Amino acid sequence: MNGELLGVRDLKMYFGIRDVSSWFGPRRILKAVDGVSFGIGRGRTFGLVGESGCGKTTVGRTILRLYRPTGGEIFFGGTDITSLSEGEFFPYRRTMQMIFQDPFTSLDPRQTVGEIIGAPLSVHKLVSNRAERNERVRELVSMVGLRNDHIGRYPHEFSGGQRQRIGIARALASMPEFIVCDEPVSALDVSIQAQIINLLEEFQDMFGLAYLFISHDLSVVRHISHRVGVMYLGNMVESAEVNELYGNMLHPYTKSLMSAVPAADPIAAKALRRIILEGDVPSPIDPPSGCPFRTRCREASDVCAERNPRMADAGAGHMVACHNVTA
Repeated sequence: MNGELLGVRDLKMYFGIRDVSSWFGPRRILKAVDGVSFGIGRGRTFGLVGESGCGKTTVGRTILRLYRPTGGEIFFGGTDITSLSEGEFFPYRRTMQMIFQDPFTSLDPRQTVGEIIGAPLSVHKLVSNRAERNERVRELVSMVGLRNDHIGRYPHEFSGGQRQRIGIARALASMPEFIVCDEPVSALDVSIQAQIINLLEEFQDMFGLAYLFISHDLSVVRHISHRVGVMYLGNMVESAEVNELYGNMLHPYTKSLMSAVPAADPIAAKALRRIILEGDVPSPIDPPSGCPFRTRCREASDVCAERNPRMADAGAGHMVACHNVTA
């Protein structure tokens, strides 16, 4: 954990659910996150990718203690925050923030921009009076590229990109050290996506922020991340520095994801070989034995059905969980 701002070790997040057809029957366990580990240094971005439903967002919400983790450890600034009570964890609410995927539903439609951005300042007592709060709100609005006359308006009066800028300003208001970016550009037009990504990078350079950047867009992740982790069915299957991962994919699932990324060059696009995954993603309530990816993997062998491979270093800090790679 040396040099890490955030350290996640063997994180588990299970949910007990019941079948709607048998509400009073026994609860079943949904393993949304099942033993994920990674670290993020100050001023660094860890990109987390994978198909919808793989547990990416749950990882981010569990780190922020919106969910109480089932198991594992979360360290922030060298302190174990996993089991802190709500009162003990409250100071960390200021230093750990989140930018949500939907820039409309994440903003209170009954509050003005000034009230939305100013709320963290009041909750964490970062200003001493209303005049100081209003001045700080004006600074934040200007920083994210909005105007002072926007402060008195409501979220429905803005475009998607402008609403996401409001969400970023709200996250920055408490002067955090770490921000979970939960697919912050997926609901925006491509041109607006670039503006928001550039804004996030600018603030990272300015304030030394650490990001957990969650996305299914592998091109965006490659642009903004320093290190990337690939998740499948609640498990981390591969993790490496961004250039190492994109240039030397080892896990069969990572290879299939990357093969689906469209190429801008039509000549290069013709040379790409699309890897089509067969079958459906297994249910996290009833996952397959052994490796969770084996039911869709063309390289699966008998050992894959017997035990789940552990993450192992394949060289240069390139971690992969695959029997066929680490054997």
